[in-house]
Formats: sequence, C-alpha cells, structure tokens
Amino acid sequence: MENFDAPREAPAAPGNVPEFSVSELSFALKRQIESSFPRVRVRGEVSQPSFPRSGHCYFRLKDENSVIDGVCWKGTLPRLGLRIEEGLEVIATGKLTTYAGSSRYQIIVDRLELAGEGALLKLLEDRRKKLAAEGLFDADRKRPLPFLPEVVGVVTSPSGAVIRDILHRLSDRFPRRVLLWPVAVQGEKAAGEVANAIAGFNRLAPDGPVPRPDVLIVARGGGSLEDLWAFNEEIVVRAATASTIPLISAVGHETDTTLIDFASDRRAPTPTAAAEMAVPVRADLLAQTLDFGKRSVSCMTRLLREASLALSGLARGLGDPVRLIEDRQQRLDVNGERLALATRGLVDRQAQALAAARLVSPVSVLAAKRQALTAESRVLDGAMRRYVGDVRQAQQRLLDRLDQYGERLQRGGADLLDRGQRQVEQLGKLLESYSFRGVLARGFALVRDQDGTPVLAAAGTHAGQLLNIEFIDDEVTARVTDGAAPKPTAPRPPASRKRDGGGSQGSLL
Repeated sequence: MENFDAPREAPAAPGNVPEFSVSELSFALKRQIESSFPRVRVRGEVSQPSFPRSGHCYFRLKDENSVIDGVCWKGTLPRLGLRIEEGLEVIATGKLTTYAGSSRYQIIVDRLELAGEGALLKLLEDRRKKLAAEGLFDADRKRPLPFLPEVVGVVTSPSGAVIRDILHRLSDRFPRRVLLWPVAVQGEKAAGEVANAIAGFNRLAPDGPVPRPDVLIVARGGGSLEDLWAFNEEIVVRAATASTIPLISAVGHETDTTLIDFASDRRAPTPTAAAEMAVPVRADLLAQTLDFGKRSVSCMTRLLREASLALSGLARGLGDPVRLIEDRQQRLDVNGERLALATRGLVDRQAQALAAARLVSPVSVLAAKRQALTAESRVLDGAMRRYVGDVRQAQQRLLDRLDQYGERLQRGGADLLDRGQRQVEQLGKLLESYSFRGVLARGFALVRDQDGTPVLAAAGTHAGQLLNIEFIDDEVTARVTDGAAPKPTAPRPPASRKRDGGGSQGSLL
C-alpha cells in the first residue's frame, strides 16, 4: 500500500551541459565535419546508383565493412568522364558533409576515376564491344591513304616530342606542308579537344584560305592506361569514324592499344611510323623514276632495233620501186590509147543510129493525143449521165418510202391517243364509283370531329363535343348533348373442365 504522507524527492538541479535544438546540433556537426574534411579521396565500389528527374546522381560507396552515401550534382556529371554504374570500383574525390534531414553523412563528389587497371580494362572492353556492335570498327569503312598528300594534318600536343619526331621524319622522307592542331593529350579536356580537332579539320573547305589536309595523324607518346584514356573515349572514336579525311592513329607505343586504333583507317605503332605511312621516301621515288626512265629508254631502243630489222627483211622481199613505177606507167599509156579509140567508136555508132531513126512530127503527135482525149471525154460524159439518172431514181424511191412511213406514223399516233383517252375516261368513272360522294347521294352523311378525323362509332364521342356533318349538298356543325355509354363487356365463359381427369385424351361421352 502506497504511503501518501512520505515527502516527494525534489527535481535535480540543472547542470552545466549546454542545451541544443536538433537543428542547432545538426548544423554544428555539419560545420565540424566540413571543416575537418574539406577534401578527401575515397575508394570503394559503387552501389545502388539512382538518377532522379532533377538530373543529380545519388549512390553509395562501400567496401567489406562500411558504406558511405555519395552525391554528384547535375552540373558535375558531364565532367566526370565516365558513367556511374553498379559494381564499378572507383576513387571518388570531394568533400564530406552531412544531410540533416536523415542524420547521415555523405561525400559530394566532383571527380571520379576508376580504381585499378582491372576496372579500366573491363570498362574498355565493354565500350569496345558496344561500339563494335554499332559497326564503327567494320573493315569496309576503312579508306585507303593517299599516295603523296599535299597537306598533312597533325592532332597532338605542340610541346611534346611527338610533333618534332613527325616533322623530322616527314622532312627526311618527303617534305610536305604540315598543319598542327594543338590539343591536350591527357586529362579531362583531352578527349573533347581531340574530337573537336578531327571535326575541325574535316570542316575546312577544299579551296579555303586554310588548305584542307589530305591525311590526318592523331599522335601521342607512350604512357599508362590512365594516361591514354582520352583516346578510349566514345566522343573521340565517333569523331574518327565520322572523318571523311583518311586518318592514321599513332597513340602510345607498339604494345599500347586504344579504341581510336580500331576506328582509324590505319594504325601506326609509333608517331614516327605514322609519318612513314603518310608519305613515301623522296629518294626512293627519284631512284625508282630514274630506273623507270632507263628501262623505258632501253625498251624503246630494243623496239626500234627490232623494227629496223623487220623493215630490212620486208624491204628485201619487195622489188625495185622504180621498175614497178615504170611498168605501171607503161600500162597506163596503153590503156589511155585504148580508151581514146573506144570513145571515137562509140560516138560513130550513136551517130549512125540517130541518122537511121525516123523522127515523128510533133504536130501529128499532138493531134493523136487530142483525138484520144476527145474520145475519153465522151465516154466519161455518158457515164456521168447514167450515174446522175440512177441517183435521181434512188432519191425519188427514198422520198416515196418516207411519205409512206409518215402516213403510217400519223395513223398510229391518232390510234394511240384514242386508246389513251378511252382508258382515262374508264378510270375516271371507276374513281367516281369509289368516291364517298356516291354514298352521300344515297342519303348517308359523313361525321368528322374538329380535327377533320372521321367519327366511325358513337363510342368515339363525348358530351359537348362539336362535330361536322357533311351531306350531299352542304356541311353543318352539331354538338353532342349526351355521350354514348360504353358497352358492357361480355363475361368470359368459364373454361370447361375435362371429364377425363387430366391428361391429353378427350372424353368419350
């Protein structure tokens, strides 16, 4: 049983511990963590990445024992250079902070890089398979290199040894005009600058103030996989594939392989080898040209010698040209004399034939022709008279037949009108016999209501109703003083009972 008389304990006096609100304590922790860890690098595996509509990225970094939340803002994502994916081992660089809404700490990432060469190789292989599936590495897309380009475009760093090696090698082999597009070959901006340089060379007009290169060399010295990573970026590979100018890739050493090597038209193991692929050796061309000249002279000399021998052999088979001409000249003289004699003989024979022939007088010929023409005219005149007579007889026969057809048509039309008139009169009489006027003439009357509807029975009227009564000579109006009483309905006879006690069989009585 509780003792209510016992004195109660007094509340404890407040101590020296300060009192915070939840928000004050959260902000104090936030300032403390941000000032203690302004810049950190954290290595871990990406887990549960999400991309909400805001465009930011939220994920978690974990290792064997711990997990930390990570945030990458919308404006930072395009500068990362890689896509945040599940299971990717990365090194995240940023600052630590807290999120008061859920009392947790997180890292705000502004730089992300793959951790370890194995992860880089996995990402590289996945990207290679993806681009190969799109057909960017197909062999039928490769273009042949020009034999002797006038202008060579080089995309590389202007301060490295690569450009000097290329210029020195071009000068030794075959001096050509070189256009350098300076770019960064390592770092975050390298991929974009290399892609823009390739696209910029392709945008140059062929006849513009800046000459358009006939071949491009994209070059860089050796380095680690991370150093060469810019040439594995998708933007660089697509720019190399879209280039209409033949492109030689010379990135790294002979053992280094990047994705631009698959997309380029030719791959050189070193920048020096790329210069050797771009132009031939001038001394070799000169020597080859001299050799071709010597061989041409030798071939021409041998051909002329053989032609001279053949001509000499043919000349021996021919006779003396002077003798051949003399024989032909003598034959020509003989034929000329024979032709003159034959011409005189022909003229004499024609003259004798003309003298022997008797010429007819033109007057007699005209008279004979006139007589023949007169006879033909008489025959034609008689034929025309007979034809005109036949035509007139045929025309008269046609007119007689037309008159006959007219009389028959007139008689048939009159008969048709008479029959139609008789049918109309018969139908009129039949219609008159069907009219109710005949009934009214026999002493009957037609009763209608005010709407003009005929009243057929007394049951259809009521007291006070106005009715129109039409007789044979006139129409009058009457009022109903007493409505017709409804006829009683006859009772329905009861159904006869079956004497057979049911069933479908009738009674025998």
